[in-house]
Amino acid sequence: MKILVVGGGGREHALCWKLAQSGRVAKLYCAPGNAGIALTRGPKCGPVECVDLGAENLDGLLRFARRERIDLTVVGPEAPLCAGIVDRWESEGLAAFGPPQRGAELEGSKTFTKTLLRKNGIPTADFQSFRDAEKAMQYCRDHGGPLVVKADGLAAGKGVVIAQTGEEAAAAVQTILVDGAFGQAGASVVIEEFLKGEEASILALTDGRSLALLPSAQDHKRAFDNDEGPNTGGMGAYSPAPVVTEEVEDRVVREILIPTLHALNREERPYKGVLYAGLMITEQGPKVLEYNVRFGDPECQCVIPRMTNDLVDVIEKILLGKLSENGVATSPDPAVCVVLASGGYPGAYAKGKPVTGLDADGQVGVEGVTVFHAGTARRADGQVVTSGGRVFGVTATAPSLEAALARAYEAAPKIAFEGAFYRKDIAARALRRR
Repeated sequence: MKILVVGGGGREHALCWKLAQSGRVAKLYCAPGNAGIALTRGPKCGPVECVDLGAENLDGLLRFARRERIDLTVVGPEAPLCAGIVDRWESEGLAAFGPPQRGAELEGSKTFTKTLLRKNGIPTADFQSFRDAEKAMQYCRDHGGPLVVKADGLAAGKGVVIAQTGEEAAAAVQTILVDGAFGQAGASVVIEEFLKGEEASILALTDGRSLALLPSAQDHKRAFDNDEGPNTGGMGAYSPAPVVTEEVEDRVVREILIPTLHALNREERPYKGVLYAGLMITEQGPKVLEYNVRFGDPECQCVIPRMTNDLVDVIEKILLGKLSENGVATSPDPAVCVVLASGGYPGAYAKGKPVTGLDADGQVGVEGVTVFHAGTARRADGQVVTSGGRVFGVTATAPSLEAALARAYEAAPKIAFEGAFYRKDIAARALRRR
């Protein structure tokens, strides 16, 4: 089987790493890939071949898939899914893993999702949606804080402002709606009540009829320790999240995931792939903060290593509508991912900084640790350099959370580049809860 992975971040490195382990894969491509993905190899497929095509270049990707007779395309990022890559592939008789465009609107528009949840009685924060900036600002001032202001469209996980006062919320509306900080993604805003509780992520695989839960995880969105600083795409994650007890997980399935799948089917929005619920676990129970339509990043880097199935087999079952025949098997060992970022991230940051501390395979040689490259490139002279805001995801597995943390934090400082920083408190909530 010949497989193409679309994307070039840490999530895609984790997917390539897992797919390469399958004995069914004869050739594995990644577009555009990165320096670490190019060093990934499997027993049958050899090294992953990176292709110089952007994840949103659907025309170029389609030509490549047809020319190379790709058997399966695995789509990592949300943007190509929301742009209809799965629809394009299916119209050409090609197999692609992910929801079609109408299903992908679950991530593409927060207004659509919040309306769907409200209409179907699925627990979420109360909200209002606005295109008119003056009306939105007045709403913020009338209601006071805290409020959560979100750009409606895709903003790479950065279009969310938690405002403590009505004036702060109005300022966020100004930034998004008037100043256009997120471009077309901020053509409208969703203003939500602030939910108190602890965040968690639950990812499920679905063929449109059956669900298979993946292990729970908890992301760390803020840039700095103690949840300080601006929101990012994610500075680290760990799995499982102790806040997701068996009771909570059962409620998420019964009250959130299954009703959402039914609601999408009723609206003729077919859905296959990853259904990712970002949740707030409140005193009243779990409530939906957002939906994503793909593997989370960096949650993927600590969930995928815990999956013991052949990922190719699982995806094939999903595409055939036979997910219930297998489900997903998971290792009991916890996993931790610590993200190394470029100085200045999530704001402006420099690229092209030389990286030291990696071996010939792009790793650091610590037992139980896999370094997933997120924003790296290789110069003509062979030097690995930074090319993104999040540069590495240092992922460790071990029989206990404490041991996994120790391994991750032993490995992280071995990697060095100018301006590098990472959070030192990944999984601190889990340790406190214990």
